Amino acid sequence: MAINIDTVYKTVLLIINKEQRGNMTPDEFNKVAAQVQLEIFESYFDDLNQQLRIPDNDSEYADRIKTLKEKISLFQTDGVCQYIDSYFNPPTSSGISFSEAIVGVSTIRQYPLQTITQAEAADSLITVSINGSFLSDEDWEVSGGILTLTAFPLDNANIVVTAYPSDFYKLGTVIYNYEKEVQQVQPHELLELNLSPLTKPTTYFPVYKYISNKIYVYPQTIINNISATYLRKPLNPIWNFSLGTQNEYIYNKNNSIDFELHPSEQISLISKILLYAGIVIKDPQIVQVAAQQVQAENINSKS
Repeated sequence: MAINIDTVYKTVLLIINKEQRGNMTPDEFNKVAAQVQLEIFESYFDDLNQQLRIPDNDSEYADRIKTLKEKISLFQTDGVCQYIDSYFNPPTSSGISFSEAIVGVSTIRQYPLQTITQAEAADSLITVSINGSFLSDEDWEVSGGILTLTAFPLDNANIVVTAYPSDFYKLGTVIYNYEKEVQQVQPHELLELNLSPLTKPTTYFPVYKYISNKIYVYPQTIINNISATYLRKPLNPIWNFSLGTQNEYIYNKNNSIDFELHPSEQISLISKILLYAGIVIKDPQIVQVAAQQVQAENINSKS
């Protein structure tokens, strides 16, 4: 279930070229398409919150709460959380990772990354280990494609940098041993729980704190078998192409990525992309018409 990116791009080009207003290159389209898809995706949660405060109806196909939950369900998934030192990282559904081994030198703290690109590092969860032991976040930094350690390593130390591409968006349920739900608590609540042996977290009744995208599970003897349900972010859409004999853009299905939104969002997608397209090609008429269409859709969906 997806929206074909070639259909959307050709529709956008048809509309903006109808009166020779200008053109939108594939690179411009891809950047705008990614922004618009994310805007629509993030709007689901505010819309759902609003609809939950409005009396529901029992219509089979016009129930707005049911429709929004169906759209969100496309991004519901689960995965294993990786243990790092004292916390667990949120899962990623792709399971893909990029790893690079570096030989440490006792007089050097900065190491350029050779196989992990800056883009991969920027969009990933990064872990760093030395001789098999993970470092805490305060012990290293990756910026501009360079790993910087806060302390000099030993000579011939085995430094391993691993990047886990993150599609994580919102945390759902944290699960221990695939059968026990781990209860979320606030830091002050954990202090209160630890005051009594009767309420202190155990492996039978574990709890967790969620701080800065890190999952701290208690009791801290739990260092594995933690998984979680979560919402992933949609993949950035890509209209891939090759150049023809006249330097024209020819759609290449290979390595292209369709929109992951529900098919019912196609009209909204095109309207919002046209709004940005009018700005890109500096045509105020397209901006005005597209903005009116987007506003009308918003009023209709929330009234």
